[in-house]
Amino acid sequence: MFRAGLYARVSTNDQQTLSMQSRAMREYAARRGWTVAVQVREVGSGAAKREAREKLLEAARRREIDVVLVWRLDRWGRSVTDLLATLQELEHLGVGFVSLTEALDLTTPAGRAMAGLLAVFAAFEREILGERTRAGLAHARQSGKRLGRPATAAAHAAEIRRHMGAARTRERSPAAISNCAS
Repeated sequence: MFRAGLYARVSTNDQQTLSMQSRAMREYAARRGWTVAVQVREVGSGAAKREAREKLLEAARRREIDVVLVWRLDRWGRSVTDLLATLQELEHLGVGFVSLTEALDLTTPAGRAMAGLLAVFAAFEREILGERTRAGLAHARQSGKRLGRPATAAAHAAEIRRHMGAARTRERSPAAISNCAS
């Protein structure tokens, strides 16, 4: 008998689907003969740090659950890359993963094959992002934009020395010198 960890998430407080997600996942777990060991609910953007999801992952790391059950993949992963990373960690821990609405069950051979396809799409997403970044940098250079870190005090050393000399003769205050470096 599997011990299931259920994860439900909505983006905003005004969405009423948390209870619907939880009910559907509890019913699914009961049909499979699983016991619900951990159930977490989260309200917040997928881009934000998700503490409840981390609690569920911690339960998996402590071997308190055998399978993670989610309503939809987009409720679990922030991106294909994030989804794949967490799925790989769960696989490494020997914890299954099931997405209810997509009928994705990584506890089966067909589900694990689908995870392989997800890995291909994650690699594709990383390559596309890298291409966009390189194209954006090339465009910025062609437009004459200065790239890289801003100039530091070391770049202004000669100017600072000149001002220090002026400060010694009381022509400039130390505060005026520190302002010239910024």
